Formats: sequence, C-alpha cells, structure tokens
Amino acid sequence: MAIQAWFMDESSEDQRLPHRRNPDEPVSIDYLAELGVLYWKLNPKKYEDDEELNDIRQARGYNYMDMLDLCPEKVANYEEKLKNFYTEHIHGDEEIRYCLEGSGYFDVRDKKDRWIRIWIKPGDLIILPAGIYHRFTLDTTDYIKVLVMVERSELLYGYKLSFFKLFVLCLIGFERFLSDGCS
Repeated sequence: MAIQAWFMDESSEDQRLPHRRNPDEPVSIDYLAELGVLYWKLNPKKYEDDEELNDIRQARGYNYMDMLDLCPEKVANYEEKLKNFYTEHIHGDEEIRYCLEGSGYFDVRDKKDRWIRIWIKPGDLIILPAGIYHRFTLDTTDYIKVLVMVERSELLYGYKLSFFKLFVLCLIGFERFLSDGCS
C-alpha cells in the first residue's frame, strides 16, 4: 500500500487529527515527487539487514543512523515537545525518516503555500528535500519509532552533537541552543 497524503483543512483542532478537507483532496505520490519528497516502502522488520535500505543509504551518503522512539511514556514533557515538533521549520539539508513502528504525520508546504499532510506508517521511508517548509506530529496513536539517517554523526560549527541535540537545535534555533548550554 502506498503512502497516504492529502491537502489539509484550516482547522485549529488537535494537531494529531487527520485534518482532511471536505471533500477529501488526496495528493499523489507523483505530486509529492514534484515537490522533491521521495518515498520508499520497505520491510521494517528487517531494517538492520535490508539491502534496499543499504542501497538508499549508500547512494545518498547516509553513514549514520539513530533511533527516535516517541510516546508519552518515554518523553518528558510530552505535550510541550509535541507542540514544538509541530512548529514549522526548514533545513539546509534533506530530512530522512524511516518509520519502523507506530505512525505520525509530516506536513509540507507546496509551491502554492498549501499544507499537505503525509501519513507515515511502518515501512514508509520519506525524504524531505532541503528548503521545504515542514513540521511533524504524531497521530492519535501517540506512538512512533523512526530511524533517522544523516551523512555523519554531525559536526556543526565545531560542536559534536547527538541526533537529539540536532533535533532540538532545529526546533529552537542555534543561538538559543548555545545560550541554553546544550553544547
């Protein structure tokens, strides 16, 4: 089954809801590709030995992987952090997520400034291109386990950062990150 995506409504209800327009306006995988959003369906049960995943990693130069396990029981101040994840932002590099368990939404803006919601579930690997405005939230299951891939275990402005610190950096900005003593 291919990934599901649709144009979002303008509702300010709980961000974890689907926010489909009425009538529904699905977005095709081809339209996502025009925006630079790439998609693969892989087997999440064999991610450690998956040849296709290894081929993707090698072709794109992803040498480092980290696991992110998000749910209320594992994340302190969960509701606050979920709101922070939902803050619109942009990166200078592509963002890669491979869903192993659970589910969540990546929202991206198209060229007409409309929000598109992409529902990722186990086996979905998506790559958001550099320069696309996006945000993330869990769905109403309140659980996702994703594999994050980057070119290296990130060296940024001379600071060696864990993936979590890089994620926080993307959410709050580099200057605030350094002033809060997180380096």
